[in-house]
Amino acid sequence: MNLNDFRYLVALNQTKHFGRAAERCFVSQPTLSGQLVKLEQELGVTLVERTRRSVMFTPAGEAIVTRAQKVLLSVDEVKQEAQRWRDPMATTLRLGLIPTVAPYLLPHLLPAVQEKYPDLNLELHELQTEVLLKQLQQGSLDALILAMLPGMGKFESRMLYQEPMVFAASKQHEFAEKEEVSFSDLQGQQVLMLEDGHCLRDQALGVCFSAGANEDPSFRATSLETLRHMVALGRGVTLLPLLACSQRDKFQGLCYAKFCAPEPTRDIVMLWRSGSGIERTCTPLSELCSEVVKEVMHSYIQNAG
Repeated sequence: MNLNDFRYLVALNQTKHFGRAAERCFVSQPTLSGQLVKLEQELGVTLVERTRRSVMFTPAGEAIVTRAQKVLLSVDEVKQEAQRWRDPMATTLRLGLIPTVAPYLLPHLLPAVQEKYPDLNLELHELQTEVLLKQLQQGSLDALILAMLPGMGKFESRMLYQEPMVFAASKQHEFAEKEEVSFSDLQGQQVLMLEDGHCLRDQALGVCFSAGANEDPSFRATSLETLRHMVALGRGVTLLPLLACSQRDKFQGLCYAKFCAPEPTRDIVMLWRSGSGIERTCTPLSELCSEVVKEVMHSYIQNAG
């Protein structure tokens, strides 16, 4: 039994196909299949049911592949920990971000990272919150940047910034000339929202419903950019995070207004697994992120004024 046997087993479990699993592991199909047979013989249990059309894991196989994933994760963490002790900012960080943060934060953050930590390699993954949390738990990702939600307390976290939500409408809207809106202004408004799966949708719904606004049931956007363009066409109003509005002059037909106090906000945090040894990389990176966003928000507020 060796680590390669575990890698073959995990790859087969993920692909459910011997050929694709072999390609992923950079070995021939007979090599992978033969090693798994030897593993079964060594363990004395059948791990995989083999047919011409499908690959199914037995209950024993499912249990053992879960253990194998944990072993491989531990080995990977040992390697990463050694690298981080040599230089915590000269390593590869697999970083996941939610779609309502990534396009608006990364253009500001990445140049700063390149300047301050040129040896830090950020491997970026843009996915929805539920998928990110699952991959962080499984070890596929090292850290996440996302909106803080209940239930995330099992991970280590660091506050990056608090992001205000901004009212967005078309230039033909009755509130187009307003610099500030109140929650009462939302009453009766037709609000456009993101599709299910985006944590921003749940927060925006909470704000709008409590104010008496109505969601348009005929449309749900897949991204903030789609949402922005539909609002510009006059289909309704919406709430956008401040960083998504920082280039507002580039989008014709849109106007923005901030909310009167207390304005709705969301907390953007960095998460990582407790005990993963990645804190010495995540802490400096999170501090840099906070500094960058502070400057961007200050610039936006000045321009808006």
